[in-house]
Amino acid sequence: MSKNVKISNPMKVITGVDTRWSYANVWEPKSINGGTPKYSVSLIIPKSDTKTIAKIQAAIEAAYKEGEAKLKGNGKSVPALSVLKTPLRDGDAERPDDEAYKNAYFVNANATSAPGIVDADLNPILTRSEVYSGVYGRASITFYAFNSSGNKGIACGLNNLQKIRDGEPLGGKASAESDFASDDDEDFLN
Repeated sequence: MSKNVKISNPMKVITGVDTRWSYANVWEPKSINGGTPKYSVSLIIPKSDTKTIAKIQAAIEAAYKEGEAKLKGNGKSVPALSVLKTPLRDGDAERPDDEAYKNAYFVNANATSAPGIVDADLNPILTRSEVYSGVYGRASITFYAFNSSGNKGIACGLNNLQKIRDGEPLGGKASAESDFASDDDEDFLN
């Protein structure tokens, strides 16, 4: 076998460049409800990015097939994929009041180890303020089956992130630049 043959993982996906990051918790792991601290990000994928959506659907199918024994557990049969909890969700249906999720799907990805984070030129990003909820970039994610405490489904692991461009910050907090962009000193003088 040639040394140049790349082993392809059918459960791994690299999202498109128009993927927007929300709830970007990528510098410090956070514990949810006392669970294991994890790094996480919500990946907002425009419905127009049919290539990425198709890759994610294929990876979920592959994770289902690969994880059949785990999903079966002590049961008599493997539950149908259609009844399992899967990570690809419809923003229009689940977050109708959130403009950022309009006309988009989203996937919540997490990991116990820190993701690698690089810029468009593949240089590591070390300045935390460069990565925030609202930036656009690609994500390397891997789908896998889980069966724990009676919960069964397909989950999404976060591998690495590549920031492509800045975007309007999400979360309603104004940036320091926008707060001080005007020359209006009236409030200061009163």
